[in-house]
Amino acid sequence: MSRGSLRSRLTLLVTVAVALAIAVCAGLSWLIVQNQVIRQLDYTIMEPEGPGDRDFIVTHCSPEGSRGQYTDMATLLRADGTTCSLGSPIVPTKLDLTAVDRPGEPIYRDGVNRDGKPVRVVTLNFAPGVAVMEARPLFHIQRTLRNTALALAGVAMIGVFGAAWAGLAISRAALRPVGHLTRAVEHIAQTEDLDTRIPVKGTDEIARLSSSFNAMTTALAGSRERQQQLVADAGHELRTPLTTLRTNIDLLLRSEQTGRSLDPDAKRRLLVNVKAQFAELSTLVADLLQLARGDTDHEPHVELPFHEVVTAAVERARLRGAEVVTDLTPWYVVGSVTSLERAVLNLIDNAAKFSPDGQVEVSLQDGRLTVRDHGPGLPEEELPHVFERFWRSPSARGLPGSGLGLAIVAQAVAEAGGKVSLSNAPGGGAIATIDLPGTLIRNSEPHKSR
Repeated sequence: MSRGSLRSRLTLLVTVAVALAIAVCAGLSWLIVQNQVIRQLDYTIMEPEGPGDRDFIVTHCSPEGSRGQYTDMATLLRADGTTCSLGSPIVPTKLDLTAVDRPGEPIYRDGVNRDGKPVRVVTLNFAPGVAVMEARPLFHIQRTLRNTALALAGVAMIGVFGAAWAGLAISRAALRPVGHLTRAVEHIAQTEDLDTRIPVKGTDEIARLSSSFNAMTTALAGSRERQQQLVADAGHELRTPLTTLRTNIDLLLRSEQTGRSLDPDAKRRLLVNVKAQFAELSTLVADLLQLARGDTDHEPHVELPFHEVVTAAVERARLRGAEVVTDLTPWYVVGSVTSLERAVLNLIDNAAKFSPDGQVEVSLQDGRLTVRDHGPGLPEEELPHVFERFWRSPSARGLPGSGLGLAIVAQAVAEAGGKVSLSNAPGGGAIATIDLPGTLIRNSEPHKSR
């Protein structure tokens, strides 16, 4: 059996809840009315009535009772069980016999008279060995209670219908923003239009959900825009080496097809150029894969010694011919070893590329890593663009590289919760700075590799 819509379920829940509340209130009201009516009847029974007080009962009662002028009923009950009644005799019970020999509080109960009609009875000790039972008919009380029950049932039914209408109105008003959100999601699913926005009104849960949805679509739109930009930039950057490769290979093929061999030195230079272009393409593809991976497509972040990561990157840079001077102090961060080592290595390689003698100074003090070169530095107007994808300084266009190294650095540092910047160093050269949150001592035991 399929479940109904959220609106119908909410309407049903409101209706059932209100109906139960009305039923409970109606039942309690009926019990209160019944209790008050019975108490009032007991009070009237206890009031002396008739031509005199209860002595009048003694002087006018008879064993068979009397009919006609007396509508109320009273019966004297003696210890031997005999009775003398005024009006229709009241049928005594064992509870009434306890009041014959023992004065005490009046005994209230429901009973019947000799005619079998229901009555309300009050029994109390009248004299030693004698109790008096006085009663009033219950038929008018029962009729009043029955009419009250019918009236309360009618009110309850009206309340249920009112609750159903109110529940429908409440569900419509409460779920209207959800309806807007649903239609927006369906629109995005059909059209992939991530510019869709939902108006946010108030500060309740629905408003927070709408704000979160708008933030999600904004993030998705930005991600798609960056992806499209990456593809466009990658296509632009790949076009040049591919064109060069095709030209060189076409030249080699034409030489073979026409039978006119190239000069050995020219052919060697051509093959070296082809190899260099392949190496450049490999580097570019690797960098693109590094940038294109999602935020969750990386190894788990763990606490790691950042100073050891820097040391490993320095050793790799030295194998590539860089002269690196280090000044490192311990610092523990949470991040990815591979990403952070790649970022540090890119900074060192970039600095070594612009240093005349390849010397680079690397320092790690209190969580701040600085990588300085002794090159010409950068114009101030170019500094804001250094971490953009495929951006290269005009002065570096002739040097090897894809323009993605510093973009990879920015991505790795951001994933670790840090900040990276590049500025001109006093006295010449450029200095790259990475600030990573961490501690001077390890907070957890190191993970053992298996």
